[in-house]
Amino acid sequence: MVREIEATAGIPVVQIATIVPIMLTVGANRIVPGVAIPHPVGDPAEGPEADKAVRREILERAFKAMQTKITEQTIFKN
Repeated sequence: MVREIEATAGIPVVQIATIVPIMLTVGANRIVPGVAIPHPVGDPAEGPEADKAVRREILERAFKAMQTKITEQTIFKN
């Protein structure tokens, strides 16, 4: 679905995913790895401040991925 949104509407889409190989298989263009299945965007076991820092870092990476021109599937790691 994310490929279709980009192709038809021209809107960049970022998939935050905990299982990156599945996203590669389904054809997601911009992939930001998440933390874990129960908490893809955060790590509450680390406490409130560390959890907030993890969430911020992942979202900032996703925003950067949205602004990056790509020609093939790209994984945006740390």
